[in-house]
Amino acid sequence: MSKTVLVVDDSPSMRQLVSFTLRQAGFLTIEAVDGRDALERLAGNRVNLILTDLNMPRMDGIALIREVRSKLATRSLPVLMLTTESQEARRQEGRAAGATGWLVKPFQPDKLIQVIGRVLP
Repeated sequence: MSKTVLVVDDSPSMRQLVSFTLRQAGFLTIEAVDGRDALERLAGNRVNLILTDLNMPRMDGIALIREVRSKLATRSLPVLMLTTESQEARRQEGRAAGATGWLVKPFQPDKLIQVIGRVLP
């Protein structure tokens, strides 16, 4: 059975690019426009990994990670940050919130798939 990745980004073109890359590698994808939308989609779907942007309206990626980690059902779900932010302080904030990993945009498709393969059970 294919693994499902929740792709969270406020940019429609980035969501499409990431989803296309993942589907080409055999993953199923669900898309969300921000952290709040992602939480709603998590409630109704079985997800194996979350791939989220940092800067989004309504709820950013750090707040999303904190929410995911606060719930027993999603506490151990791998969450990768995919963002343009590369400052060490932001990475530390992500780690403190519970991010599994941090990737910087623009991404290389093969590297993205490789990282996902390492964090998925």
